[in-house]
Amino acid sequence: MKIAVIGTLMGAALAMPAFAQDGDVATGEKEFRKCKACHMIESPEGESIVKGGKTGPNLYGIIGSPAGAQEGFKYSDALIALNEADEVWTQEDLAAYITDPNAFVQEKTGDDSAKTKMTFKMRKNQADVAAYLASVSPE
Repeated sequence: MKIAVIGTLMGAALAMPAFAQDGDVATGEKEFRKCKACHMIESPEGESIVKGGKTGPNLYGIIGSPAGAQEGFKYSDALIALNEADEVWTQEDLAAYITDPNAFVQEKTGDDSAKTKMTFKMRKNQADVAAYLASVSPE
């Protein structure tokens, strides 16, 4: 079991350089359609940028924001631990997170049993989605 976890984490770590690119905003906007089943993007003024579900938190301004910090949303213990460790979402970290949320939090927290509520794993265009989310973040 430990070998499988270590292999998963090593694979994620080796894949990280692929996320270092800026990403394509237009492609990310198209890919975000998969995310809107659970997430919306709405400004603090109430402007709906992307209408979507409320299962997951509002992703407006996610890049540069502390992990697990949106008021009114009940986060998993794993994301609360990231928040307490002062984790701030970067494009690279968000791309890694949406690739495999549980592997990401396990690596960041050092806890092999850490789990998030997000079950979706994006297999391609993660950097593009992160670039799109950065484009709808406040300047």
